Amino acid sequence: MKKFKAMLLALIVTATMTTGCTAGGNDSNSGVFDTTAPAETTSAADTASLETETADEETAKATEATESENGAEDDEENYDTGDATLDNIRNQDEIGENELLVISFGTSFNDSRRLTIGAIENDLEAAFPDFSVRRGFTANIVIDHVERRDGIHIDDINEALDRAANNGVKTLVIQPTHLMNGIEYEEIVGKVANYSDAFEKVVFGEPLLTSDDDFKRVEKAITEWTAEYDDGETAVVFMGHGTEHEANGVYPKLQDMLTSDGYSNYFIGTVEAAPTLDDVLAAVKNGGYKRVILEPLMVVSGDHANNDMAGSDEDSWKTAFENEGYEVVCLLRGLGENEEIRQIYIDHAQAAINSITE
Repeated sequence: MKKFKAMLLALIVTATMTTGCTAGGNDSNSGVFDTTAPAETTSAADTASLETETADEETAKATEATESENGAEDDEENYDTGDATLDNIRNQDEIGENELLVISFGTSFNDSRRLTIGAIENDLEAAFPDFSVRRGFTANIVIDHVERRDGIHIDDINEALDRAANNGVKTLVIQPTHLMNGIEYEEIVGKVANYSDAFEKVVFGEPLLTSDDDFKRVEKAITEWTAEYDDGETAVVFMGHGTEHEANGVYPKLQDMLTSDGYSNYFIGTVEAAPTLDDVLAAVKNGGYKRVILEPLMVVSGDHANNDMAGSDEDSWKTAFENEGYEVVCLLRGLGENEEIRQIYIDHAQAAINSITE
């Protein structure tokens, strides 16, 4: 266990260092772990420090997610998000020896969950028939919300890993649907350390925006997706989540790429970090545009997209642009609905699987 934790800690350090240079990692950072191989051990103090930091981050995230998903006072449920029974929650047993565990933050918006996370999982299942594809969410508040409202339970990470261990899985491939090698990704790696004795091999696929090639492919996907709105008078604005982690650099990096490649009417901002809404507003004003297209730069079109971006409140992005005199069109679709984006996740999973036998 200590040996495996040391290897996982090394991966976290590596991911963090590479994030500062290439917005989250490099082509070789697949992260294969053979639980029988020797490794250096960490001190008890280092392990305790990591566990304390992770606990603090989880507490803060749970508070933020509670306010985001349910409202600060949780005074009512949102039932108008689609039919939860149409979604394959992928928590079946009889997995076999090979499992591909798809880990997402999650969303309580049922239709978006099915059309984004569900679509990614379906494509992975079609691409890797020798693996049983299962689901795990990192946001327990989302899991509780869906279960309370719809009577459907989605596995959290520990439940998903328990299920894999109890089913005798030997090779576990973990593919996150996250955009970057940030706090969420590091927490996933840390939690898997607790199951180091359960599997013979564990390999991690990379998040969406990891290599330079990933950025080029995402740029191509989102510009082609919005090409019909590119009329010379329209600003196309993507709203990302943002993070205090240095992985937040993926947003300005993608913005710089779009600008340098001639997409001067494309703008990227974030809800929680920089670039801010004010930054984007100022940039759009300088362009002399008449219309603004708002779209989430997120895998799902959930609470942030429906409320922070497209909501009618005074602090929403839609309202802010309308107050400046722009005609605003909101596209409520997550990146997971884009076939080219889903292909990137497939390629990342393929690289992870290939690394097992290298």
